[in-house]
Amino acid sequence: MSSEVQSRYVKLTKDQAPLQEIKPGELNQPIEVPQLKVRKCNECGQPLPEDFKPPADEPWTTGIFGCAEDTESCWTGLFCPCVLFGRNVQNLRDDTPLTTPCICHAVCVEGGIALAAATAVFYGIDPRTSFLICEGLFFAWWTCGIYTGLVRQSLQKKYHLKNSPCDPCLVHCCMHWCALCQEHREMKNRLSDNFVMPVTIVNPPPVQEMNSATEDQDSTPPTGNRTVLEMQPL
Repeated sequence: MSSEVQSRYVKLTKDQAPLQEIKPGELNQPIEVPQLKVRKCNECGQPLPEDFKPPADEPWTTGIFGCAEDTESCWTGLFCPCVLFGRNVQNLRDDTPLTTPCICHAVCVEGGIALAAATAVFYGIDPRTSFLICEGLFFAWWTCGIYTGLVRQSLQKKYHLKNSPCDPCLVHCCMHWCALCQEHREMKNRLSDNFVMPVTIVNPPPVQEMNSATEDQDSTPPTGNRTVLEMQPL
């Protein structure tokens, strides 16, 4: 009887097929968990809910050619664009003083233009000096588009603004002075006290007060059909 019962143990022999070899580190592979794949905020890195939608880009409060709307920034940007650029960066970044971006703009942009102009005035325009003149102008144009374009991009990211009228770097390459004035007007309008931001107003629930009539009514037992429950020990 006992011989007919199949044993639960397996007898190992030499003829048994070798087991699959496990390479070192094969069991420590990362496992993908779908629940952990969540969207995170680009600024703070916190997880976002599934139904979260980023805010839509808003239009600029003024146009690119609205320089005459603010005469102070218009004249400053025309004669001293480095000063206006320094003010814009200072208003955009609290930890950056005015002098740092102002000096960078003056050396790179105005410096390249001044170098090309001085070369043309003192040495004339000929095949020998044309390369130096073009090099100075190209350096000023390239720095103007990249350096100031990144600042405009940071401004658009902060206030969720659309490209007006095109890519930030391309705007500064083609319309540098108009772009500086537009950025100054945008921050001036948004930082002013008269600028109204869309907010959601939530009305709190009404305050409930207890008076003597309500207390008497609550303390009076109800009349009519009622059920009385009594507990008796068993």
